[in-house]
Amino acid sequence: MNPEDRNNLIKAYAEGYAALLAALDEFPRTMWRYKPAPDKWSLHDILVHMADDEVNGYIRLRVLLAEPGKELMAYDQDAWADRLDYQSQDAEDALELFRCLRVLNGRMLQSLPEQAWTHTVEHPEAGTQTLEDWLAAYSKHVPVHINQMRRIFEAWQKEEAAGQS
Repeated sequence: MNPEDRNNLIKAYAEGYAALLAALDEFPRTMWRYKPAPDKWSLHDILVHMADDEVNGYIRLRVLLAEPGKELMAYDQDAWADRLDYQSQDAEDALELFRCLRVLNGRMLQSLPEQAWTHTVEHPEAGTQTLEDWLAAYSKHVPVHINQMRRIFEAWQKEEAAGQS
């Protein structure tokens, strides 16, 4: 990856929280707990997941930088959502945690020496991963979930319209 592409990804990563907040303005709070199916996540669940995933990303970034070559911990996001009862957790707290972690990681990414970008770790499911792989994955995480939220909102609107017919 060339430095310009890397800097664009760092910028996208750092702007993830602002993009998430802007997207949340599209959705009424009354639909945040709506699930399109019993086994699907609500917008509320997604927000709590995003905080948990960012915690994992925070740790993975630090392992990449401080302990290259080490194996990362995998986690089952559906088990976390179920067993940690995402529905009972506070979405505002999750958003604030996500914000803090994005700020800290964003600052770190912007200040890394070139040599740090050569570090790798072992992911139990994905194999060897570089710091650039980490950055690419975490830069895409917010847009992926914003799209998921929009699909949930569309399903909610259809259900609301059908109920009013």
